[in-house]
Amino acid sequence: MELLDALKWRYATKKYDPTKRVSEEMVKQLLEVAHLAPTSSGLQPFKVVVISNQAIKESLVPHSMNQQQIADCSHLLVFAAWDRYTAERIDGIFKKTTAERNLPETAMTEYGNRIKDLYLNQTAEENFVHTAKQTYIAFGMVLAAAAELKIDTTPMEGFDTAAYDKILNLNEQGLKSVTVVPLGYRDAGNDWLVNLKKVRHAKDDFIIEMK
Repeated sequence: MELLDALKWRYATKKYDPTKRVSEEMVKQLLEVAHLAPTSSGLQPFKVVVISNQAIKESLVPHSMNQQQIADCSHLLVFAAWDRYTAERIDGIFKKTTAERNLPETAMTEYGNRIKDLYLNQTAEENFVHTAKQTYIAFGMVLAAAAELKIDTTPMEGFDTAAYDKILNLNEQGLKSVTVVPLGYRDAGNDWLVNLKKVRHAKDDFIIEMK
C-alpha cells in the first residue's frame, strides 16, 4: 500500500531548506484534497489560507513559538474554521447543493431546518468546537497526500491563534485559525529529527478488537 509507505517516510519536519520550492501544481493538488474532504452534512465549515509571501510568513514566526519552519517553508497553509454557524451559511450550502444537483429549491428545506435547529441553538463556542473538528478531517488528509507527493510537512497547533486571526484578517471573515501546516522540503543535513526512529504505541495497546 503506497500510502503506508508514504506515512512511514514522513515526519514532522524541523528544518526546511528555504531554497527549495513546492511547485504550484503540487500545492493545487493538496488544496484539491482539502476541498474534497468530507464534512458533516457537507457544510464544509472552514477555509484554507495559502501563504507564500515571505514577509507574512516571517511576521507569523514570533506568534508560532518562534518556530523557524514557518518562515523557511515554501508555503504555509492555515486551516481556519467558521467562528459559528448561521442560517445564511447553512442555507447557502444547501441552496448550492440543490442547484448543482438540479433538484427543486425546496428539496433540502426540511433537512436544513433540522440542522439549523441543532446548531443555531448552540453557543458560538459549541459551534466552533464542531467546525474545528471538521477542519481536522481535511488537515489530516492533506498531511497524507503531501507524504504521497514526497512533500514535507509540520502539523502545528503551537501558535497564537488570536495573533494569526488578526494578522490574516480572519475575524472579519467570520473565521478562526485552527491548525497550520508548513509545506516544503527537508534540510536533511541540519534536521535533528530526520533520521530518528518513528515511535508509536505498540499495536496491541493501540487497537481494541471486539469480535
